[in-house]
Amino acid sequence: MTQSHRMFARTIGIDYSGAETAEASLKGLRVYETFGDSEACEVLPPPGPKKYWTRRGLAEWLKQELDGARPTIVVIDHAFSFPMRYFERHGLEPDWPTFLDDFCRHWPTDQPHTYVDFVRHGNVGNGGARTGERRWRRLTEEATGSAKSVFHFDVQGSVAKSTHAGIPWLKHIRAARPELHFWPFDGWTPAAGTSVIAETYPRLWSSAYSKGDRTSDQHDAYAIARWLQEADQRGEIINALTAPEPEPIAATGLVEGWILGASWPPQKTKSAPRKKRTASGNKTTEPGFINRNLQEVVTHTGLPGNDHNQVTYILRCQSCEHRYGANGSDIFQRRCPVCGAGRPGLPIS
Repeated sequence: MTQSHRMFARTIGIDYSGAETAEASLKGLRVYETFGDSEACEVLPPPGPKKYWTRRGLAEWLKQELDGARPTIVVIDHAFSFPMRYFERHGLEPDWPTFLDDFCRHWPTDQPHTYVDFVRHGNVGNGGARTGERRWRRLTEEATGSAKSVFHFDVQGSVAKSTHAGIPWLKHIRAARPELHFWPFDGWTPAAGTSVIAETYPRLWSSAYSKGDRTSDQHDAYAIARWLQEADQRGEIINALTAPEPEPIAATGLVEGWILGASWPPQKTKSAPRKKRTASGNKTTEPGFINRNLQEVVTHTGLPGNDHNQVTYILRCQSCEHRYGANGSDIFQRRCPVCGAGRPGLPIS
């Protein structure tokens, strides 16, 4: 694809770090970029006392660089939002700007001298009022087959600290550059000539490139920038930016966010076999179907639901045996209203 037909003139890959504070020089925070057909090169922080990037310094650099002069895609390896269960537990509107404001009030990890663990342990902010369960994963994390929950702290491969440290800086950048397209929250398809910020999971791409003498953090940032460049060269990046199907998955992705490069249905992994959770293939409304949250379809009631052209089905929670009504279109993602922080059920009689 010629330069004139590409979506982006520049690609930036960022391997993020949630270590220490926003002012700390972090060896694990790495940035690579490409221009046109040029080789992906590491971007070092501006000259000064810090050898490595700081989270604050990186945010300020992005504000300056994303000035609209050239269409750029920036992809970062931390989550931009949380699972729907989080919104339901805390009574939040399913709206990303609302989530950003609320999160930053409770998790002020962008403040000076503030570690993520300070907020986790109640020394700063009010993080205890905005928590989730480590077993909660977003649909996009399930789509990759191996990405961990944003609440799964203190394990290898976790993005929990990076996510809790990075989200406030997204709000800073969005406020400074409102013309930027934060994907997919501002829509699945960016307008031509727009600069885009998105999230990814480097494991999707890092094995495709030789590591050479790069560290793991450097290589992840390199792989992100290079994959974006090559996908744009081939004219395929628009496919990665396309909404997943079916529509309810895409609608959830507009709230939970989506990992660039993830596809639906979920990727199969080579982990130990799991107990089969459905009794009826992919037909989510058939009696016996069990969704990913262990909610089983009991029967069709014939009663109207509260969504367009929907009828009510009776679901049974396999954990606590509670029975309740749900729209047929909601079955695939429904959670128990009693033990799973789900929405109240519909009437079933």
